[in-house]
Amino acid sequence: MKKVIQWGLTISIIIFTILHFYTYFNEHELLLNLLSISGMGIFLFAVVIYTPAKIKMPLGLFIVGIIIFVFSDSSLTQGLMSGFLQMRNMIGLLIIVPMISWVLREEAYLEAIMGLGHQFLNTSRKFYFGIISFTQIISYFLLFGSIPMMYQFVNMILKDEKGEAWEHFKGTAVLRGFALSVMWVISIPSFAFVVEVMDANLGISIVQGMMVAICGIFISLIFSKFEEKKYGVNLTAGLTSEIEDLLSHTTNKREVNRHSIEFIVLFISLFGSIFILNAFVEMELLVLIPMVVMIWIISYYVFKRRLNKLYETAKTYIQKDMVSQSYQLCVMLGAGILIFALSQTGFASIVVDGVYSLQEIIPFLNVLYLLPFMVIILGFFGLGPLWFS
Repeated sequence: MKKVIQWGLTISIIIFTILHFYTYFNEHELLLNLLSISGMGIFLFAVVIYTPAKIKMPLGLFIVGIIIFVFSDSSLTQGLMSGFLQMRNMIGLLIIVPMISWVLREEAYLEAIMGLGHQFLNTSRKFYFGIISFTQIISYFLLFGSIPMMYQFVNMILKDEKGEAWEHFKGTAVLRGFALSVMWVISIPSFAFVVEVMDANLGISIVQGMMVAICGIFISLIFSKFEEKKYGVNLTAGLTSEIEDLLSHTTNKREVNRHSIEFIVLFISLFGSIFILNAFVEMELLVLIPMVVMIWIISYYVFKRRLNKLYETAKTYIQKDMVSQSYQLCVMLGAGILIFALSQTGFASIVVDGVYSLQEIIPFLNVLYLLPFMVIILGFFGLGPLWFS
């Protein structure tokens, strides 16, 4: 029975993805209805697989949306059909972008970068800087998957270093790196969504976000220095010995250089193609990114003459890995139901009027000061920047 439900979930995700991109270019009422039904299938099958206790956030968003529909005298059926389409662009992004990891795992790119840059990572401060920075680059390829991958990668390098000080050193470097990536990494769904919804200039948004991320890196380095002193452990000595041990097993310098160059080319080609096409093609960014990713992945395997490997990897992704994306998809579907339900009420007007009323009471208060805090508060309910839509 569990196998049947998993296949039902997988088929629902596949149908949703195909119909999402097809109906974006060729809108058809019947196909849009099928798109909504497949979204409902994703949600229902995921609830059964995870059980309600393990999927509380998306289920909570869904239930609150239903309650609002009932009390606002809106059509429940129409509300559900439209609600499941509300976040369709985000769902397409979440399904396609993780496929970038197929390319990243084809060669020893991470090890090559470490082997090439070991001379610049010979102290605890430099290594911390390198991990925070590189985590943001990997986030471009793996999104949330960059956290476990980078943590495993750091553990591989520092395999003999144990204890609270080392775990704190490794964990904070990776987590802070990913937290800063949401400021500028174009493939991060929240960043792409805000740029799209607010019609912001992509180049300026990336540059501004990158500047904030750089400031965040230096603040993290200051904190890490005090944290190292607090633990009273010489991290540099242990780090140096571990890197030397790692490099002793890396004998083929030519391979290291080749993989490093390939990784740089891959990053520039993916980042650059999205950036350039966004400037010249009239297409929503949330649709453009996954389409470019698909073409980029296929081009890589064609260039490497590994089409058989592409087939096997895609088969594994469909049979096993695709199901693991269902929780994030359900969060988007649940948020879509809630957002559409709120749009049928005067929620937005109440919030805006409330903010202006507060400004009248406190004249020196700028509305823009409150905006970041409103996003944070709504983020606790699973909405974050999504409510702007």
